[in-house]
Amino acid sequence: MLMEQNLIIDFTPTGMIPVKSMNPYVPVRVNEIIEDVREAWKLGITKVHLHARDPLTENPAWKKEVYGEIISGIREFAPGLVICVSLSGRTFHKFEERSDALDLEGPLKPDMGSLTLSSLNFNKIASMNTPDMIRDLAAKMKQLGIVPELEAFDAGMINYAKYLIRKELLTAPYYFNLLLGNIACAQADLLHAGIMIRDLPENSLWSLAGIGEEQLKMNSVSIAIGGGVRVGLEDNIWYDASRTVPARNLDLLKRIHLLAEANERKVMTSAEFRLRMNMAEGNGKYGREA
Repeated sequence: MLMEQNLIIDFTPTGMIPVKSMNPYVPVRVNEIIEDVREAWKLGITKVHLHARDPLTENPAWKKEVYGEIISGIREFAPGLVICVSLSGRTFHKFEERSDALDLEGPLKPDMGSLTLSSLNFNKIASMNTPDMIRDLAAKMKQLGIVPELEAFDAGMINYAKYLIRKELLTAPYYFNLLLGNIACAQADLLHAGIMIRDLPENSLWSLAGIGEEQLKMNSVSIAIGGGVRVGLEDNIWYDASRTVPARNLDLLKRIHLLAEANERKVMTSAEFRLRMNMAEGNGKYGREA
């Protein structure tokens, strides 16, 4: 487990749940997602975690063609930005659907794909991640040279990552998003966060995320103790704890930059992240050698 001097900012602009009726600033159309990433990149981020949406219904989309449009638009202005595509099991349950974006090649190849390390319940829906599905997604990413973005909602999921390491489905260095505050998982407090950070395998980079109003708290803790942050409208649609001000992605990021400056931490560049993660340099070369 590595404590970082420079701050990883993992930007999550869209997610699967927020829609414009909840927050009018949620980017759901291809051009909206691209524009929010452009603004974030100008301000300073390390990587972006993408979800695709159907532009008419705002429902989650899995087809690689939609992801390809988003990635193509982003790489026109940020060819070195680390891009992760979502392989979430919250809405899609077939391997062919969840893994479709991994088949993008050449200039559209994603650097990373999300890998949630167990099934879990949210408030109203479950995210289904069977052992076979997790192993199959990990195996395909390893085969294609795409790095898993390891999503852990409790300490048990970290233990499952260690199992995948023993099975040679994951290769160091590793990157973990530790997500706290979900109703059925680890809660957003120092004890839960500390246990999960302690349990990470060696040679791991990591970021803390908080669900909903816990986002700012967990981001603040992580900045103070040397970790990274996951931030964006995917996890939190409100700027304030009283839920009176709908958040904008750029405003959430600006607040992170202020906290980073107060803690004398510079934002980790994509180039540094790529080097730390043994990934290709970007600018036409993406992922990790298979």
